[in-house]
Amino acid sequence: MGFDPKSGDPPMPRSLVPEAVEQYIAKVATHESPVQQKLRAETATLAEAGMQIGADQGAFFALLIRAISARKAIEIGTFTGYSALSVASALPADGRLVTLELKAEHAAVARANLERAGVLERVEILVGPAVETLAGCAGPFDFAFIDADKANYPAYFAHAVRLARPGALIVLDNVVREGRVIDPDSTDPNVPGTRAVHEALAHDPRVTWTTLQTVGVKKHDGFTIALVN
Repeated sequence: MGFDPKSGDPPMPRSLVPEAVEQYIAKVATHESPVQQKLRAETATLAEAGMQIGADQGAFFALLIRAISARKAIEIGTFTGYSALSVASALPADGRLVTLELKAEHAAVARANLERAGVLERVEILVGPAVETLAGCAGPFDFAFIDADKANYPAYFAHAVRLARPGALIVLDNVVREGRVIDPDSTDPNVPGTRAVHEALAHDPRVTWTTLQTVGVKKHDGFTIALVN
């Protein structure tokens, strides 16, 4: 799709390159299952389709799960289940994923696809406000993924640390917001929560962490990854 000097094709517009690279990676490196492909296509028709993680990100989570030999994971924000499917599929057969979703209709879609993939027995889906359902969760967890309403990110992270074992990984999605995270006066309602969680992390001796910027179909964004000390 890019510029071929031998053919004389014009170069791809720079603004399209990150999306094209993500599509290339998804094609050659992520090895999506048929269920993942179908779920991605179905979710793309929804008004909230932008909430779905990329195939490359799902593959990255699966790699992290295997790298730390995780057996128990928690996810805050199920949506239609793509990330839950990525995590659950990477867990061992006797592994466990607890995933929290606000909307019953999204949880139903996730449940159907987890069952279709043959991993539903590893997953417990809790429906309701996560700030409430988290109180009843029992750890310790080896891996946590936070991808829900940004205003509650500090609270979600506090729960994730509380429930994590030493050596666990915690990943928070969508924390760069096309660079708006650096603007304390941003009118984006998602920015205060992402700024607050960064500021909390900066003074939290319980974790070692960093934030990585990303570009792709979801434009300029990023995620934070924290290791529980």
